[in-house]
Amino acid sequence: QVQLVESGGGLVQAGGSLRLSCAASGRSFSSRAMAWFRQAPGKEREFVAAITWNGGNVYNADSVKGRFTISRDNAKNTVYLQMNSLKPEDTAVYYCAARSRFASDNYYSLPQKYNYWGQGTQVTVSS
Repeated sequence: QVQLVESGGGLVQAGGSLRLSCAASGRSFSSRAMAWFRQAPGKEREFVAAITWNGGNVYNADSVKGRFTISRDNAKNTVYLQMNSLKPEDTAVYYCAARSRFASDNYYSLPQKYNYWGQGTQVTVSS
């Protein structure tokens, strides 16, 4: 069982930055691929970024390339999302998600491939 707790959301002006954190419980964190998704009101959950269990590969949605960076610290059981040059359209609830242990990179953008989810943290970008 894995529990995920996100933090770091808030209100920021367009062009600003935020850093989200996701703290994971359990000793299997370092063997799990992790991802961030987001969901805006009235819209489906959307893939943002993913990172493999060893941090060797990262994947980003086209909408955030060059602005967002996913990283992980396995010693701290934490995955991060650094968000720069924020836009009003980035406003959403951001969710951290974990895959099963040693899962492949395949289908990293599909929410149904992730077994565990956090409760979400709100990010609001004002224009």
